[in-house]
Amino acid sequence: MLDFIHTSGWWTDAVPLLHQSTFPRLLLALVLGVCIGAERQWRQRAAGLRTNTLVCMGAAAFVDLGLTIAPNTTQVIAYVVSGVGFLGAGAIMKDGGSVRGLNTAATLWCSAAVGACAGAGEMLDAVFVAILLISINSFLRPLSRFIDRRSLANVQPQTLYRLRVVCDTVTATEAERQLTEVIAYYSLKLREMKSEPIEGTDTSLLQAVVESAAHDDAIMRELLEALRARPWVESADSTIAETEIE
Repeated sequence: MLDFIHTSGWWTDAVPLLHQSTFPRLLLALVLGVCIGAERQWRQRAAGLRTNTLVCMGAAAFVDLGLTIAPNTTQVIAYVVSGVGFLGAGAIMKDGGSVRGLNTAATLWCSAAVGACAGAGEMLDAVFVAILLISINSFLRPLSRFIDRRSLANVQPQTLYRLRVVCDTVTATEAERQLTEVIAYYSLKLREMKSEPIEGTDTSLLQAVVESAAHDDAIMRELLEALRARPWVESADSTIAETEIE
């Protein structure tokens, strides 16, 4: 049957089926892809067992096919790299101010590298890259978390305070200038200031959000006492601000 297929032109391989290098290459890519994907599946990542296995074996199949059709060329490998790049982009998601899925996308990219090595016949390289990939995802995780904890512990927390000062509308402009000077005197950072008249009165409300390098209520008490001593101030108070002025 195989002789009939080969003589009829359906079979293009010149090497006998049992002597082809394609099968051990794809089998190794499959096994290594399963190993990489199992670690990802254990950690409940979006790209788990099947995805990494398919990427690894698919990259091996494309590279093997490219080298079979056009020996001594690397053009197919370049297409595999760019194609897996588009696949990895689908795993990256933006969640507010943070980005998730970068490690998943990088793992897919490296899985393709493992498959490409296997497809090119570099079996030992494929095994070595797979071991490095699994080791990075497994053993560097505790180190990265340790570095994050240490770096966050060294970051001094910043506190936002909201100042509310009531003054005469006539002196509102001068009051804003003096309020800015008082804030600078106490080494606070002015984030935002807003002035608006209070309906039914001849007074205005000044609101300022200031940033302190640390939570220090003593400084705020001194600042409020300094403000209340000014003749243009009718009242002054402060609260912890979680957001900017609305």
